[in-house]
Amino acid sequence: MQDATFEDGREKPVNIAALDLDDLEILSALIQDAIFPITEMNWNAKSRQFGILLNRFRWELSTSDATKPERVQSVFAVDNVTNISSQGIDRSDKDVVLSVLSVDFESIDETAGHLTILLAGDGAIRVSVEALECRVKDVTRPYTAPSGQSPSHS
Repeated sequence: MQDATFEDGREKPVNIAALDLDDLEILSALIQDAIFPITEMNWNAKSRQFGILLNRFRWELSTSDATKPERVQSVFAVDNVTNISSQGIDRSDKDVVLSVLSVDFESIDETAGHLTILLAGDGAIRVSVEALECRVKDVTRPYTAPSGQSPSHS
């Protein structure tokens, strides 16, 4: 059996889970520069799930694959959630659009820990979990990025 490559998933929707730190590193890279309105976050305490509907930049495409950069709507979902907190975000401002920089995990015991979604502008969302279990799933067809450009980090 051979490892999957980016070329294998070029025209297929992403549907990837993270159950350990290596998986999370890949997931974090896939949602880097994803943007979302603050209103697209949802925590269901009863089912212990947290989710965000993201407009994800399709980093899995090489520049030669598409003439124009693409985005796709994706769900970022986290299971086993015990608590949510945030800093540097005005949650009362329903017009705020947030941008994901990275997703990291800090263990507090053998399975539990804190998943931190670092946002542009010094904001962060901390998702406390009993065990690391999250996923990204594309839920729409890709579309041309409205800016027509790839995100840049200068």
